[in-house]
Amino acid sequence: MTGTAIPSYRRSARTDYRMWLLLAFGLAFFWAGSAIDQADNCSADGRECAPWLVPLAQGFGALVGLGAALNMLANPSRGSFVDPATGDLVWWQGRVGASGGDEGRIHPSRIGKIRIVRQDESDDAVSLYDLEGERLFWFDAEVIPWPYERWAERLAGQWPHIVVETEG
Repeated sequence: MTGTAIPSYRRSARTDYRMWLLLAFGLAFFWAGSAIDQADNCSADGRECAPWLVPLAQGFGALVGLGAALNMLANPSRGSFVDPATGDLVWWQGRVGASGGDEGRIHPSRIGKIRIVRQDESDDAVSLYDLEGERLFWFDAEVIPWPYERWAERLAGQWPHIVVETEG
């Protein structure tokens, strides 16, 4: 079996909308902390006054914005593909440049189950298990495209022994 029906997937910090949101959030807090006069940050009657919140918000914004900017500068990537030479499913996270990061690989004939758990309050959880029932490291929702079920069904369509389990 070949992996031609399983598209390769790659995302990086620069193409992740979450990093851009963090950068915008950090810049907004930093700007607000720079624009608000600490002396004017009190209620008219003077009972509610917290001038220390202004530099705290500015510092918080600077940290969040700087963290997002540095992450986008380093541009770690994540993704997966089926290696055409070996037929292995390869996935990685936290790769900077051509090497590094956390990587896993398994031939689809050795995959037993893909488990997708729907969660209301957070991102869905995706896990990959081998034939012995062992969960494989560094494989999660970050390394495959959404919708996860479509990707899992395509893989199971080529290797019918793979069980796709969805909960929630």
